[in-house]
Amino acid sequence: MAADRKTEDFPHEIEEQLTGFDSSVSSVKAMLDKLMSVPRSDLLQKLDPLDQAKLDLMSAYTLNSLYWMYLVTRGVNPREHAIKQELERIRTYMNKVKEITDRKKAARLDKGAAGRFLRNALYDPNQRDSRKTAAGATCGATPPKRPKQK
Repeated sequence: MAADRKTEDFPHEIEEQLTGFDSSVSSVKAMLDKLMSVPRSDLLQKLDPLDQAKLDLMSAYTLNSLYWMYLVTRGVNPREHAIKQELERIRTYMNKVKEITDRKKAARLDKGAAGRFLRNALYDPNQRDSRKTAAGATCGATPPKRPKQK
């Protein structure tokens, strides 16, 4: 009887959407319960400062997004609410953290390797041969051969 009552409360067209929404809310609740089960100080001790910032930003963004959804369910337009500016502010900080992370991952220039690359790219075989002949002429003769060992 309770199941019949649930289907009478809303149109059949949105039943699938409401079921999906319910499962999404349940999965978010399970993740938040898992996150909240560990003391925050224990989480922060295990993380470096950059990861701590990521965790704080993720938490703030999640809570504000949930509040956005709450406003929508209450019929309030969240685009006209202060929550929109708060989400944009958090997004700017998330982008700053992403830039820092990308800078750390960026390739660094190895000056020695770059020099070898350019030297070999600009290689002129005639110039190299002229150095060998000039070096042979200054030495005079070829180096002596070693005697054979028994």
